Amino acid sequence: MTDLSPQIRPVPPTASAPSGSSPDSPSAPPPGTHPGERPEGPAEAAPETVPLTAEHLLTNRRPEPSGGWRRLVWQLSGRRFIPAESAAEMERRTLIAHAQTPVASGHQRIAVMSLKGGVGKTTTTAALGNTLASLRGDRVIAIDANPDRGTLGLKVKSETAATIRTFLAEAPHIVRYADARAFTSQSPARLEILASDTDPAVSEAFDAEDYRTVAKLIERYYSICITDCGTGLLHGAMGATLELADQIVLVTLVAVDGANSAAATLDWLNAHGHAELAKDAIVVLNAVEPKTDVDMTLLERHFASRCRAVIRVPYDPHLKEGAEVDLTRLRPATRGAYLRLAAAAGQAFGLHLSRSR
Repeated sequence: MTDLSPQIRPVPPTASAPSGSSPDSPSAPPPGTHPGERPEGPAEAAPETVPLTAEHLLTNRRPEPSGGWRRLVWQLSGRRFIPAESAAEMERRTLIAHAQTPVASGHQRIAVMSLKGGVGKTTTTAALGNTLASLRGDRVIAIDANPDRGTLGLKVKSETAATIRTFLAEAPHIVRYADARAFTSQSPARLEILASDTDPAVSEAFDAEDYRTVAKLIERYYSICITDCGTGLLHGAMGATLELADQIVLVTLVAVDGANSAAATLDWLNAHGHAELAKDAIVVLNAVEPKTDVDMTLLERHFASRCRAVIRVPYDPHLKEGAEVDLTRLRPATRGAYLRLAAAAGQAFGLHLSRSR
């Protein structure tokens, strides 16, 4: 698990004053120096500088308490006094700040993948996208790159019958954001989704060249693109997806077979030229049942030793429905888990990535 807390280093003990001198009186200069000269040696640590901003200096600029005793005190004081934030609230603000990190490279591609089906990969795509879109001011889109019938379009209320196939067919005529927006559906959190065909009878194979064409167009109008990949590692679009991805989110069930499939996916990535993506991956341990006999601590420890971050997503009845993902209907613990996932992804947004596009 990525440690988001500040690192505190111990302060070395202060050297004692020379014999015969008081701490308040200046000591004689060491031999070889002249009065007024500073002797050579380790520089004294500069005092911490307090930012002179309204948020730091004005108590009335603290965020309005969302609940608990702090909100009660705030209300009883006539909304004049805002108590200091708790550790949990400060952590939440830190996570939000990470999720809001500007995309230094101009465009970020996140591939959400799993070797095994039915692990909540599409749900994770929608929940991550909704969380990022709800916290940021730029445009976030999720695209369905399943080679067969994809279900990402079911995670948002449909606003158009257009699909990724019609988007490809009209690619030469898409020259502004409004043109691209005509092919997407938008959630209440402002996430846009580019769906795939839901009818297997009319769906066509989605290959690497198709994905590159879509990715190139998406890059013009959106800051973040989250790709819901298929379950296979060898289908046509997967090669281009991994080639262009800036980071991956690997989703696994909290189960023995799911964990082994996720571990095998990391092995495959390492063996096929994607070791950097595997090392920087975020693993999502997705609980699709209320209880499990799996040792979560051991499971988390295994993937934490191989990847950048591990996020536990608890069981949630709203996600079990398999319908549209609405952040407001999630349990607080589930919303917190997806906030940690968005923050972990956001920590890479500030990097100027050198991978070829």
